[in-house]
Order: sequence, then C-alpha cells, then structure tokens
Amino acid sequence: MIHQYKLNGYNIVLDVNSGSVHIVDEVAYDLIALYGKRTADEISNEITKKYPEVTRGEVFELLDDIKALKEEGKLFSEDRYLPIASKLRSRPTVLKALCLHIAHDCNLACKYCFAGEGEYSGDRSLMSFEVGRAALDYLIEHSGTRRNLEVDFFGGEPLMNFEVVKRLVEYARSREKDCGKNFRFTLTTNGLLLDDEVMDFANREMHNVVLSIDGRRETNDRMRVSRNGKGSYDLILPKFLEMAKRRSQKDYYIRGTYTHYNTDFSEDILHLADLGFKQLAMEPVVASPDSDYALRKEDLPTLFEQYEKLAVEMLRRHKNGNGFNFFHYMIDLTGGPCIYKRVAGCGVGTEYMAVTPWGDFYPCHQFVGDPKYLMGNVYDGVTNISVLDEFKGCNIYARKECDSCFARLFCSGGCAANAYHSTGSVTGIYELGCELHRKRIECAIMLNAAISLM
Repeated sequence: MIHQYKLNGYNIVLDVNSGSVHIVDEVAYDLIALYGKRTADEISNEITKKYPEVTRGEVFELLDDIKALKEEGKLFSEDRYLPIASKLRSRPTVLKALCLHIAHDCNLACKYCFAGEGEYSGDRSLMSFEVGRAALDYLIEHSGTRRNLEVDFFGGEPLMNFEVVKRLVEYARSREKDCGKNFRFTLTTNGLLLDDEVMDFANREMHNVVLSIDGRRETNDRMRVSRNGKGSYDLILPKFLEMAKRRSQKDYYIRGTYTHYNTDFSEDILHLADLGFKQLAMEPVVASPDSDYALRKEDLPTLFEQYEKLAVEMLRRHKNGNGFNFFHYMIDLTGGPCIYKRVAGCGVGTEYMAVTPWGDFYPCHQFVGDPKYLMGNVYDGVTNISVLDEFKGCNIYARKECDSCFARLFCSGGCAANAYHSTGSVTGIYELGCELHRKRIECAIMLNAAISLM
C-alpha cells in the first residue's frame, strides 16, 4: 500500500508497510500512481503525452527504479506484521507504567474536563501514602525484567496532594537499587500551585512535566476557569515561563486543548511559541456531540488548514533558527518505535493502568469510574481478566477500518478510550479523531522530510 499527497510544494510518497518516504518530482509522482495499473507502454504513452519534455527512455528508467525500490521493500511492500497480531493476545503481560490519580479534586473547573472538575463523577478524594506505596510495590513486582518504570502523578490537580507526591517519590527512590529499577516520574499540573518548592522538586525528580494551558488569553480563559468562573491565564503563565526556563526548555510539555471555539488553534500554538516555549502539544477536545464546544465534521476543512499552516510555519522557523517542537509532528522517519508498539499502541489495560485514590485499577484515566472496566486493585491485583484480554486484542488488525488507512502504523488504531466512548467498543473507530490524525501524519512527514533535505 502506498499513500501519495502534495503539501507545501513537496510531492510525497509513503510506502505504508515499510514506512519509507520518498520526495519525488511531478513525473515520478504520476508514474508511481500508474505503476501496476497499466502496462509499461501504456504508462510511457500517458507520461510522455502529459510531459512532452520526457522521453520514453527516461520513463522506462524510472520504471526500473521503481521496480528496484519494490524489490528492496521500499515501495509497494507487503504487510509483514499480520502474524504479530495473534501473538499479542497470548503474550505475557508485563506492567511498565502507572497513572496515579493522586487527587480526585481540582482547583479549576475546566468546562471540557472529562474528569468532572477532577472528581470523576464521584467524591473528592486524595490518595493516601499507603495506597500509593502499594501501587508502586505492585508495579515493581509485576514489571518483570523491565528496568525503566514510568509513573505519572495525575488528577484532578496532583499538587493538591503534594506532600504525598513527595513521599511516594522518596519511597520509589529507596527501592530502586535493591530492585534494579529506575523510576521516571511525570507531573501533570494546571499550574495554580506551582511555586519555588514545587519547581525545585520537579526539576530534581520529574523526568517530564506537563503544563496545561490552551494558548491565547481569550482561548484559555473561555474554558480553563476557576470554580468562581475566572480565567487562569494570568495566574499560570508566569509560572509556566519560569518552569520552562528552569528546565532549560527540555523535558516538559505545554499541553493545550482546542475546541469548536478556537478552530484557528495554530494561532494558540504560535502564541505560546512566541512567548518562548519550545515543547508544545495541542489536543482536539473529545466531547459529547451536543456540547457547544464539541468539534464537528464541518470544522474539519478549517482544522486541516490549521495543521498545514502550522507545519509550514514550523519549517520556516526551523530554517531561521527559532524552531520549536510540536508533539504530533515528532515522528522518526529513520526507525521509530518497535513494530509491536506500532501495531498495538500505548499498552492501555495491559502494560499501563490508572490507579484511583482508593487503589482501584482501570485501563487508563479515561475509563475511571466505569464499573465495566474496573480491573482490580492494588491489594488483590488484576482480577477482571476479561478486561485484560479485551485490551490484549486491541490492535490495528482488530479494526477493519485500519486495513486501508495509510496512517495505521503511526497511530496503532487510535485511542481505545475515544473509540469506546464514541462507538461503545474499544476496537471501534473515533472517525473525527482518525481524520485529524491522518492530516497530522501528512504534515509531520512533510515537515520532517523537508528538514532532512536541508
């Protein structure tokens, strides 16, 4: 399978199964589109008619080049990964990461929050040290031979339970040497409680910090408000600038959400870049279709334009020496993740789980509170094996829609939670999300290929 498209003056050909990317001229672009669908003579006649300056001999030379690339597995390559799908269901489960819901409480009341003001449709709760310690012990005991273990302090707002965060980090560090493990912590915060103590601690202990802000003041303050309805932009921006500075513009993300109200979201990203942030992410909101801020199918043309505009501007800034990273455009065209990850995705419900303040296990934070997906707890372990098996079978070959999608090995079938909430099945397809992802991949390939040619 190949995917051909034109963007920013580049003629791009992606060989889907191998991941090979080819930047070609107009003649080769058209010739590849005809290859295998016409005889050599028919192709020659069609190409020389469209491009009078091209000779039949040159067409046949190009056909030979395409044949050679095909034999090398770089064009029209076969799908070699289908056998992996059956092995994934029977593979041993080795836990590598936990999302600790350190606080089911929040000091903001963001209008689009899937967690319902941090409470996940339940009571406000803070995780105790004892529950967190049991979760870390479980991770260690079920991580097999994996050395690097990942823990995300999440919420709600985790800094509302900062003392327990500190104690859990200290406990994990105390076990690293004897267990042969290395903990890599992430803190996700809205920034209201950031101060010098938190920043110093995060810079010492956190492998990554995720800072939530949606972009321009008017964009952010429409959705990210306090419980009294006031916007948060002016309160958090100085703190985020200081945090990024203290982390030397590395190992953090400014993470925003765009909605129907800012379909010009590239302006929000560029606003943050202009402020000096170098590590940026902006996610499309996932919401009930009847929400006023929900993205709609009719928004897609505008959103596609925004992704293209962003990629073109990022390339310009890179050439001028003032570039920045955008999470969805960070792909490795020379290798990338292992094929198991490309086929099966993030490891939700198998290698990765969320832990509630009282110690319950769920496949990830977006399933918390759904009784169907309660997997067990930190004391009894995973007892709902049917959920585990369900997620073991969650891969691109479990979704018929992925069969013909050029982006499948870049998204691994998409987010299982988004699929479930939109279709009722973790192996369903969140169609709007797929449309956006395909456009992001096209832009990412263009940007990275263009930079490699510089």
